[in-house]
Amino acid sequence: MNLSEKTILQALENVRYPGTGKNIVESAMIADNMRIEGNQVSFSIIFEKANDPFARSLIKAAETAILTYIDPNIDVKGRITMQSRQAPRPELDKLLPQVRNIIAVASGKGGVGKSTVSANLAIALAQAGYKVGLLDADIYGPSMPKMFAEENARPEMAHIGGRDLMVPIEKYGVKLLSIGFFVDTDSALIWRGTMASTALRQLIADADWGELDYFILDMPPGTGDIHLTLVQTLAVTGAIMVTTPQEVALADARRGIKLFRTDKVNVPILGLVENMAWFTPAELPDHRYYIFGKDGGKHLAEDLQIPFLGEIPIVQSICEGSDRGQPVALRPDTITGEAFRLLAQNVVDRVNDRNAHQNATARVKVGK
Repeated sequence: MNLSEKTILQALENVRYPGTGKNIVESAMIADNMRIEGNQVSFSIIFEKANDPFARSLIKAAETAILTYIDPNIDVKGRITMQSRQAPRPELDKLLPQVRNIIAVASGKGGVGKSTVSANLAIALAQAGYKVGLLDADIYGPSMPKMFAEENARPEMAHIGGRDLMVPIEKYGVKLLSIGFFVDTDSALIWRGTMASTALRQLIADADWGELDYFILDMPPGTGDIHLTLVQTLAVTGAIMVTTPQEVALADARRGIKLFRTDKVNVPILGLVENMAWFTPAELPDHRYYIFGKDGGKHLAEDLQIPFLGEIPIVQSICEGSDRGQPVALRPDTITGEAFRLLAQNVVDRVNDRNAHQNATARVKVGK
């Protein structure tokens, strides 16, 4: 048996990394820790990331190459280990150590203006002097790139703490990430639940969010896999439910609140926001028209014994501002701008009260 480092490297030249098509020797993937003791061979293969999807298959291919091209009696199985050029991702309970409060903005159904509330709340908090991050967690229907007029933005990567991390886009004082920055805006995302959950975890754990007072999560409508992924990944400080005064929206909001209140999830409800509360025409600023009903959100909050955080009126400028990438919270001198300023203050007060009187939220453990 001609067993040497040279013959082993020659055998390993037959193993190619699927990501590049180059063999693992010319790709400098063989660590300098090779040991040969009798017929026992051990060494490490170096991957760029600790969670490389080809790691297991490549280690198996390396074992097979040595047994095939040198000698089938070599003791190598189980002796090839993995190294990573990057530091591993922190454990779930150690993610985002510099983030003080994580707030989920949710809705029981689509079309109630949840993303509009999320964007304007984040901006209003930033204008109040807080450090704010905003994650567009609506994987299947991301809207934040348009709302912030950053549809063509592509986040850069930075090597921080031994890891390559996405750097959030910063605009209006808000750090922003969305799956919309990484996909073709004209293409529909056809992903299974596990793919969407994996993408969401990457936006959270593989990004340089830094120090934040408030990390706003713009949730998808309804209740589903993404909601469970978020509470399994992060210890959410509290949830805000967005509704309109309509009975159907209120019924869905009630179900959404029940999700967060279940024993398994147990995320505190910070309160309820009623969007589209009334319509005020520009030419009649003192008139209010309750198109979808009156005080439905207030009554629901009273019934469920949760805080009522505020009412947001229907004003044409809300839609126009969102479409132009200039959310109305940028104009605190307007009716809607003032409404979002008051909402932000109510959220701050509610979070402070929650933190003073309730224990920290526990991340939902998988399988528990």
